[in-house]
Amino acid sequence: MVNGLFAKARSWAQAIKRDVVALWLAARDPRTPIIAKALATLVAAYALSPIDLIPDFVPVLGYLDDLVLVPLGIMLAIRLIPDAVIAEMRLRAAEKIERPQSRWAALLIIIIWITAATAAGVWLYNAVGDRFA
Repeated sequence: MVNGLFAKARSWAQAIKRDVVALWLAARDPRTPIIAKALATLVAAYALSPIDLIPDFVPVLGYLDDLVLVPLGIMLAIRLIPDAVIAEMRLRAAEKIERPQSRWAALLIIIIWITAATAAGVWLYNAVGDRFA
């Protein structure tokens, strides 16, 4: 029973990895509609980014993006891409010839964190800064 559960989870994880690469490839295909390209690019960039929007060390929420947001984004993007295109890209992704990396997504997430930290610092200073002056 446990081995079957682990095998199922491993298979699901491999399908997710394959579909992320397939989305990355489909986003560059001229047959993919523009909205699907935009969504596929965002989902693939986020999934391939070495930095998470919600770091994994944050209890529960850290894995929420990996377990919920990424698969939902993949499912939505795949629905917007023509069946023939996604089937072809899944085959190419399964061959593992190309392994994309998204440094731009990592940079974007770093900018989001810096902006959030700055906004939190300004808010905190305005909220309690007067008390210590």
